Amino acid sequence: MSTLTRPDRVRLTSWLQSYGVYLAVVVLLLFNIAFTDNFLSGANFRTQLVQAAPVCIVALGMALVIGTEGIDLSVGSVMSVAAALIPLYLGAGPLTAIVVALIAGVVSGLFSGFLVAHLGIQPIIATLALLVGGRGLALVIAHGQLVQLHNADFLALGTGDLFGIPIMVLVAAVLAVLAGLLVQRTTFGRHLVAVGGNRPAATLAGLPVKRVLIGVYAISGVLAAIAGVLATARLGASDPNDLGMLMELSAITAVVVGGTPLTGGRVRVVGTVFGALLMQLVHATLIKHNLPDSAAQMVQAAIIVAAVYVARERSTR
Repeated sequence: MSTLTRPDRVRLTSWLQSYGVYLAVVVLLLFNIAFTDNFLSGANFRTQLVQAAPVCIVALGMALVIGTEGIDLSVGSVMSVAAALIPLYLGAGPLTAIVVALIAGVVSGLFSGFLVAHLGIQPIIATLALLVGGRGLALVIAHGQLVQLHNADFLALGTGDLFGIPIMVLVAAVLAVLAGLLVQRTTFGRHLVAVGGNRPAATLAGLPVKRVLIGVYAISGVLAAIAGVLATARLGASDPNDLGMLMELSAITAVVVGGTPLTGGRVRVVGTVFGALLMQLVHATLIKHNLPDSAAQMVQAAIIVAAVYVARERSTR
C-alpha cells in the first residue's frame, strides 16, 4: 500500500491549512441539507448567523493577537465585564452604556498589552490573570445577579434587522472587512505580521514592536466588548456569570482552523470568519441530531488538535 512522500505530505498539509476550513464548511452544509430537517429555511440561516456573530467578532481580535505570536485568554471575561456595566449606565441612554462597555474593553486590552510588551510577561500568563480577575470583577459589579433589560433601543441591537439582515451579522461583517483592511492595507498591519514573524528582527529593524503589541491587545479587548454588548442585547439581560464562558476556546479554534498559525507571522481574516461559521455549524449539527452539548465541545477540541497538527507539519517542511 503506497504512502505519501514527504513533499506530497507537505503540499497536502499546506493545502489543508489554507483551504481546509472552506471545504469543511461546504461538507457540513451539504450534510445538513441532506439530513437535517428545515435546514434551508430562512429562519434557520438567520439563527446560525446570529449565533456565529459574537464568536466571529471575538475571533477577529484573537487572530490579530495570534498573528503577533501571542494569545488572549481574557476575551470571555471582557465580555462579562461589558455585560455587567451595561445596566449601570443604560439609564443614561444606550449610547452611554455602550461607550462605557467599550472603554472597559480597551482598558483591559491595554493592560494585557502593557504586561506583554513592557513587562515581558508571557501572553498566556498575562491574559490568564485577566481571565480570572475579569470574571470576578464582573460578578462584583453585578453583585452576582442576572439583570433583565428593558430598553427597546438597546435590545434592538440583538434582535433588530437592517435591510433585512440582523444587526449583529452586519456588525460582524463590517468588523471583518475593517480587520482585513487593517492587516492588508495599513502600516500597522504590516508591522503586526513582521513582529509575529520575527520579533528580534523587527526590533533590530526599528519597528515599534511595543506599540504594535499594545495595539493588538487593545483591539482584541474592544472587539470582545462589542461581542459582549451584542450578546447582552440578544439575551435581553446582563448575565456576567455565563456570558462569554469558554469564548476564548471558540475564538482560538476559529482562528487556528481558519489558517492563522499559532507561531504568528500571518493573519487570515476570511479564514477566521469561516472558522467561526464552521464552529457554529458543528455545534448546530450535533445538537440537531440529538447529541449533547458536551459532544460539541469534544469535537471542537479534536478540531483544534487536528488544525495545530496540520500547522506543525507545514512549519516543519
